[in-house]
Amino acid sequence: MPDLKAPLLFVDDEPAFRSLIVERLSENGFEVTEADCGEKALQLLEQVAFDVVITDLRMPGDIDGAQVIETAIKRYPGIVGIIITGYGTVKDAVDAIKRGASDFIAKPFQFDELMHVLQKALEQQRLKQENAYLRSQLDERYSMEGILGKSPPMQALFQLLDTVASSNSTILIHGETGTGKELVARAIHHNSSRHMHRCVALNCGAIPETLLEAELFGHVRGAFTGAIGARQGRLEQAHKGTLFLDEVGVMSAALQMKLLRALQEREFERVGDNQTMKVDVRIIAATNSDLVAMVQAGTFREDLFYRLNVIPIELPPLRDRREDVPLLVHHFLKKFAASSSTKVSQKAMRLLMAYSWPGNVRQLENALERAVALTAGRDLIDLGDLPPEIQALPEEISHPTVELPDEGLNLPQYLAKIEQELIYKALDHTGGHRTKASDLLKIRRTTLVEKLKRMELAKK
Repeated sequence: MPDLKAPLLFVDDEPAFRSLIVERLSENGFEVTEADCGEKALQLLEQVAFDVVITDLRMPGDIDGAQVIETAIKRYPGIVGIIITGYGTVKDAVDAIKRGASDFIAKPFQFDELMHVLQKALEQQRLKQENAYLRSQLDERYSMEGILGKSPPMQALFQLLDTVASSNSTILIHGETGTGKELVARAIHHNSSRHMHRCVALNCGAIPETLLEAELFGHVRGAFTGAIGARQGRLEQAHKGTLFLDEVGVMSAALQMKLLRALQEREFERVGDNQTMKVDVRIIAATNSDLVAMVQAGTFREDLFYRLNVIPIELPPLRDRREDVPLLVHHFLKKFAASSSTKVSQKAMRLLMAYSWPGNVRQLENALERAVALTAGRDLIDLGDLPPEIQALPEEISHPTVELPDEGLNLPQYLAKIEQELIYKALDHTGGHRTKASDLLKIRRTTLVEKLKRMELAKK
C-alpha cells in the first residue's frame, strides 16, 4: 500500500476510462488529480509536487505523455513516472523509459496489473531514496575532512577532533605509518578559527638535518653555502594559521631547543640573522616513535615533549578497526575505478578484512589501486587481483568470527538481524529487483517476498 494520501497525477484523454482508474486508485489510498491532456498536466505539475504521474502516451494536443514524464522528472527528480500505451506504441514507451519513466503498461490491462507496476516502481524509488539517505548519513557520520570510519575508535576520534579543533592548544598526534596523521592535522585546522589562513606541513624526517633548521625557521642571504637569497621558513609561512610538524622525533637536540623556545616565546630568528620575529601559529606535531621512551633514553627533550603533548591524539591502526575496511574499500573504488559498478568479491573482502595491514590505510589504498589496475576493465575484483601477501593468508582465518559477550546474546535476534542486513544488501545490489535478489541469496522469490513482509510488519 502507498503512503496515506500519496498525491498522484493521472493523465488520459478517455473520460470513462480515466474516471474508472481514478476511482480505483483513490480506493487504494492515493490522492488522485486527473488531467485530460498533456497541456493540463504540465499546468498541474507547476502547482503540485506529485509523488507519481501516470500518463497515456498518445493524447490530443502538442504534448504527449513522454514530454509530461520528462518535464515532471526535471522539476521533481524523485517523482515516479509510468506510461500507459497501446500495443502499437510499445517502442515509444521504451523510449520514454530512456527519458526517465520508471515503467510502462500496455492497454488493455487489468487494474491489478497497474497496481503491480505502480507498487514495484514505488518500492524501487523508496530504495533509491533510502540508499541516498544512508550514503549521506555515512558521509556525515563516518567521515571528517577525508578521514573515514564507523568503528567505535573512529567515532571517538571524530568526537575528540570536534572538541579540540576550536582551541589553540598544541596537539601531538601519535600513530603508525599510514594511519593518516596529516589528514587529521588538516581536519583540525579546517575546523578551527584559523581555517582562513594556511596549514603548512613540514616532514622532519624527509629533510637532511643540515637543512631542517633553515626549512623550519628560514634564512637570510649568505647564511650558508647555497643561500643566495633570503627565504621564509615554514614557521613564518604558517603565521595566523597552523604548522604541522610530521615525524618530530627525528630532530637533533640543538634543533629541539630552538623549537622549544619558539613554542614558549612565539618568536624566532632566521638562520644567519639576529632579528627576532614574532609569530602567531598553532603547532600540531606528529610521530610514529615512542617519545616517552625517547625522553627516558635522553634522545628527546622532556620539556619539549610536555610542550608538544598538551592534547595527545592516538590514531588507531587499521587492524584494530577492521569493520572500517569495507567503507574504505568503497571509498577507494570510487577514487580509482573507472566504472561505478566495480565491486569486490566476498572472498576478496574477507581477506582484506582479515589482513593485519602493517602499512595501515595507505597500504590498503595502494592495494586497491593495484587491484583496479589488474582488473583490466572487469567489474569484479577477486582474490587474484590482490597483492601476494594478502592472497597468502590461510583460508581459515579469512572467515568472520563473532565475539560472544560475557552476558551472552539472543541468538534468534542476532541471526534475524544478519538475515535482514543480507536481504537489504541483495536488494541494494540489484536495484530493488526481487527476483535477482532472491537468486543472489539462493532462495525462492516467494520466500524473499514473505521475509520482506515479516520485516515490514516487525517495524510497525
